Amino acid sequence: MSIEQLEVQKEELLDKIEALEEKCDTLDICLQDDGCKKCENYTEIESLSAKVEEVEGKIEALLGEDDEDEDED
Repeated sequence: MSIEQLEVQKEELLDKIEALEEKCDTLDICLQDDGCKKCENYTEIESLSAKVEEVEGKIEALLGEDDEDEDED
């Protein structure tokens, strides 16, 4: 997968997270002290955040490979 494709994937994940966060602001469960622990949206946000970190790691790995290739030239 190219860096550009990974960047697009990352942006899509961040957009989903943003939409879920906006939705969370309107839910009654989110007003409770421990609401996040019970909220399905929050669980989804955590899952998507983990995927973002994974994609960022892939991007960094590819950028590192590009830097090594340039150093060899």
